Amino acid sequence: MQTLTLNNGVEMPALGLGVFQTPPDETRAAVTAALELGYRHIDTAAAYSNEREVGQAIRTSAVPRDDLFIETKIWISDYGYDETLHGFDKSAAKLGVDRIDLLILHQALPSDFDRTLAAYRALEKLLADGKVRAIGVSNFMVDHLTALLDATSVVPAVNQLEIHPYFQQRAVLDFDNDHGILNQAWSPIGGITFYRGQGEDRRSVLEDPAVTAIAEVHGKSPAQVLLRWGIQQGRSVIPKSTKRHRIAENIDVFDFALSTDELKTLDALETGRRGGPEPSDVTLAAYGRAIAEA
Repeated sequence: MQTLTLNNGVEMPALGLGVFQTPPDETRAAVTAALELGYRHIDTAAAYSNEREVGQAIRTSAVPRDDLFIETKIWISDYGYDETLHGFDKSAAKLGVDRIDLLILHQALPSDFDRTLAAYRALEKLLADGKVRAIGVSNFMVDHLTALLDATSVVPAVNQLEIHPYFQQRAVLDFDNDHGILNQAWSPIGGITFYRGQGEDRRSVLEDPAVTAIAEVHGKSPAQVLLRWGIQQGRSVIPKSTKRHRIAENIDVFDFALSTDELKTLDALETGRRGGPEPSDVTLAAYGRAIAEA
């Protein structure tokens, strides 16, 4: 497994298993399969309501804890200094760990950015106390990152974003790269596009002729090509699946390389259409919900 070095020296596997929208009763089996197949990085979140099942799979696995990289996220309902400290306690207890490898803020919450800043300062405290190994953010745009950097002292190690050939967010990627923030791709194979839009608006990057042609050349699947595109450009990728054969397929991306022309072909697929919610639309009124106690 290829690793990436974060801006504080912590090493993270380049590819991990995501469990977004994975029902709790399927999460344990998916994580168990992933660990058996060689995954050592699991990405979850308080808002996914499956941290407990991730922890159960980890505890029953033969993989030593020190060999695993566990990442989770604080939801906007737990933003604020004391609230975020308690959010860590809830997540750690559900996961069954004393220390979380990477803890990030799930959204920027631009409608109440002071609360976001207080939450990030709590992450800085957790980092200083050794309760987390690295801290970061998710779905932060350039203006959010600029305001965060101006008001805090620890540069985020990671910015987790929707990144796939149909939606590349190059301005954010460039800002992150310039400031030593690792880009991490959620929906790296464009899965979010599968369940947004109908009819002519419904598009799958996996079925794009440019992608399938490259896959045929390498004897790989379209999903493997898209994951390789992200990894080869220095990003972390966290594909999601509950099917063992897909989980196995997604990690089998380290034995081939895309050419410069193939990378350019995939880069040219940009549509500018976001699949997930607009960061400015994420408010407590619209998206806030209580995160259960451990």
